[in-house]
Amino acid sequence: MTAIIDYDAGNIKSVEKALQALGENAVITRDKDILLHADRVILPGVGAFGDAMDKLHTYGLVEIIHQIVEKGIPFLGICLGLQLLFDRSEESPGVEGLGLLPGKILRLPDDSGLKIPHIGWNSLKFPHDGRLFKGIEEEAYVYFVHSYYLKAADESVVKATTEYGTIVHASVEKDNLFACQFHPEKSSEVGLQILKNFIAV
Repeated sequence: MTAIIDYDAGNIKSVEKALQALGENAVITRDKDILLHADRVILPGVGAFGDAMDKLHTYGLVEIIHQIVEKGIPFLGICLGLQLLFDRSEESPGVEGLGLLPGKILRLPDDSGLKIPHIGWNSLKFPHDGRLFKGIEEEAYVYFVHSYYLKAADESVVKATTEYGTIVHASVEKDNLFACQFHPEKSSEVGLQILKNFIAV
């Protein structure tokens, strides 16, 4: 069973539907016992970094997320869910992220001449082998919606990158922690394969 963390973020239902399409039993919850006994956990999200951290604190989910990760349960952050795993974001100065991985979230460069937010399909490069991308060819296209991007402190955890005015760390993996800046649940067959790979971890 896959538990999807419910903290009033957008886009939770589409993640649930994608998992159901793969035949996976998915439950949207903020119940501590369910989250700590799930086979795997997903932190989706669309919205602002500071608001999201505020909600996670309000619902007592920050400590639970740390416990899930410490237990070794496979954990996947999607979009804002990736950003929240890191230390801080330029979007919300002074707000601490979950700090599960070292790195910061920066605003996409305004001087690139590209539209912000970045909305649309971009291809991926794979600087290191990642379990989420098993059976997926480099240059596969996935769907992004974001104005901020990850710069991971440890580049060895970066398993996929894309380019949008700068090099975007598009997916990371370390031990039982996985995250994607893009939306696998909106990325057609490639995205479903990524979710299938996560379920198989």
